[in-house]
Amino acid sequence: MKKIIILSILILSLINSNAFSKNDLYEKIDLFGEVLEKIKKEYVDDIDQAEIMDSAINGALQSLDPYSAYMSPELFKEMQTDTSGKFGGLGIEIGMEAGVIKVISPIDDTPAAKAGIKAGDYIVKIGNEQVQGKSLMEAVKLMRGAVGTSINLTIRRKNVKKPLEIRITRKVIEVQSVSSKILSKSKNLGYIRLKSFNENSDKQFLKTLKDFEKNSKITGYVLDLRNNPGGLLRQAINITDLFLDDGEIVSTKGRDISETRKFFARKGDEIKGKPIVVLINNGSASASEIFAGALKDHKRAIILGENSYGKGSVQSIIPLRNGGGMRLTISKYYLPSGKSISDVGVTPDIFVEEIGDDFKINSDKDNQLNYAIKLFNS
Repeated sequence: MKKIIILSILILSLINSNAFSKNDLYEKIDLFGEVLEKIKKEYVDDIDQAEIMDSAINGALQSLDPYSAYMSPELFKEMQTDTSGKFGGLGIEIGMEAGVIKVISPIDDTPAAKAGIKAGDYIVKIGNEQVQGKSLMEAVKLMRGAVGTSINLTIRRKNVKKPLEIRITRKVIEVQSVSSKILSKSKNLGYIRLKSFNENSDKQFLKTLKDFEKNSKITGYVLDLRNNPGGLLRQAINITDLFLDDGEIVSTKGRDISETRKFFARKGDEIKGKPIVVLINNGSASASEIFAGALKDHKRAIILGENSYGKGSVQSIIPLRNGGGMRLTISKYYLPSGKSISDVGVTPDIFVEEIGDDFKINSDKDNQLNYAIKLFNS
């Protein structure tokens, strides 16, 4: 009964009231009840009505966009750790595309990244389970498991004819979002890799910048956001603000007036105008795109690499009365230029595609990083 109430609420809230009268809405709800009853009586196999209801609720949400989804009470509890910087699993950020699970980004130094998962991969099987037809949250649940256990993922990859089977061992994922070094083959460039925008990223990033700035020989910075799946909006704003003296960073627009806001930089460029190259790729999403897009629009940095993912929306986790929750898109991001990054992403100023089967981020084989260094050395 609780699931029927939840679905009814979703139907009433999601259907445009201007296009449907109240009678039309009630007829749709009655029709759903009739379909459910006929499934129960006439379907060839016995069915679990609770599972049918979960699928219907999730279907209503996923018909909206790739990021809205229903979470059962069990899964809702598990998902509470996602932005804390520590969680269990494979270390992979996923989304939906045309009913298929797509890798947004593997997180650096996690089992998924080490096993060779790449941004843009499509997951077609999880263990022995076909992914086609499953919800995003069902896929997440299948991939999670006890630390130390292994799972096989069957992957379809662009320009690779045969499916790839990759075995990954689950572990507790602890995301250290900032790493840095001085690039030895350059004119004293500071290199900062930002792997995610979690709760403490801005403090870690600012400390790293200040440590670099104590070195008077630093002439510029390479900021690496490749395979950074994003995270918290406030963190994206705070970190972008470190490099701007004024101007808009990002705006959000939603149905609720409280979700329609503009965020501006405060005075003070922490590196006093030194040149910046920002590295992005197909795995740079959400908060990463806000950062790269704002610096590009303000002509504060050269953006180098590949087109970013194109996740330009804000999701809110909304608790439900059954102890579960739903992930619902409540607003969209807009860059200072007024452009949305949804489905489009940020286009680099200089397009450099990763090359070579032995390509590895932040290594001698990293042709994108090597290109960035040449820009400073030329």
